[in-house]
Amino acid sequence: MAAHRKIRTPRNSKPRSATWALALAGAATATAATSGGTAQADPRPSAEQVRTKVDRLHHEAEQATERYNGATEQAGKTERKLNSLRDEASRQTARLNAVRNSLGSYATAQYRQGGAIDPTVQLALSSAPEEFLRRAAAADRVGHQQARTLDRLRTRLRGVQQLRSEADAKLSALRAAQRTAREHKRTVETKLAQADRLLAQLAPAQREALLAQDGHGGPEAARSSRTAARGGIGPDQAAGPRATQAIAYARTALGKPYVWGATGPGAYDCSGLTQAAWQAAGVALPRTTYTQVNAGRRVARSELAPGDLVFFYSGLSHVGLYIGNGQMIHAPRPGAPVRVAPIDEMPFNTATRPA
Repeated sequence: MAAHRKIRTPRNSKPRSATWALALAGAATATAATSGGTAQADPRPSAEQVRTKVDRLHHEAEQATERYNGATEQAGKTERKLNSLRDEASRQTARLNAVRNSLGSYATAQYRQGGAIDPTVQLALSSAPEEFLRRAAAADRVGHQQARTLDRLRTRLRGVQQLRSEADAKLSALRAAQRTAREHKRTVETKLAQADRLLAQLAPAQREALLAQDGHGGPEAARSSRTAARGGIGPDQAAGPRATQAIAYARTALGKPYVWGATGPGAYDCSGLTQAAWQAAGVALPRTTYTQVNAGRRVARSELAPGDLVFFYSGLSHVGLYIGNGQMIHAPRPGAPVRVAPIDEMPFNTATRPA
């Protein structure tokens, strides 16, 4: 039988599988190098790409800001109503206790005279008011004066229970409004943080140029110039003394920063500025763009007069105060202070003249 020799691998050689692995790895490296490094990080976006993204984020943040403003306004109204209900419940409870005390005096007098205390009076003085309400019809068992006292007690007790029920409902509504406000707040903060990170990639001059624009971008902004060509602008005479006062206030706000959710006097968002301006003229406007648009008479673009509120975008997410000659005062967006701007820089939607 022929002897079988063991084939030995030279010391400095490597197994064929390892050799192929090294060859493939080298080929992959070479391919990546010759293809311009596609495996590396994507290139930084251009200034125009940053502008488009920042504009969109600012617009989305402003929409969320107005929803936040609406939720906080609703929460404030609900909290005030809740406090009012609690105050009234406290007053009614005091009156209820006064009636109960009068019954207690009557029961004490009966006891001292050796008489039995009427069961209805005992029930009214008990700690089971619900049971009392179910059986209060038995008031005719006692004398006429005590019957009237029991009637008052029944009325007071029902009133207190109704107030407490309403307060519980308002408390639930308040908590829901507060949750909604927190959700919108997180949305605003997220959008603005994303915009800030994009802006940080630009040179200072590019950043300033972007924030010098008043529009918030998007397809609507690209059509704004065509929208503006639909008609002329109305007279430059203010719609009344209150409108003049509102404009005067808005001028004092020029240069102050945009801060979302702010209503002055140190900073404003768009609807916060218009609300504060007309409040200075003695007119109470609602808090958001969506509600301010219904606070007055609608006017066409061709009928605009100084003092009118001008609204932009299909969603009515931005508002300014018209001052005549095709100009408005508005709070544009984060990083852009309150300033005068042409109304043609954004897609005009409608206008309102506050009463």
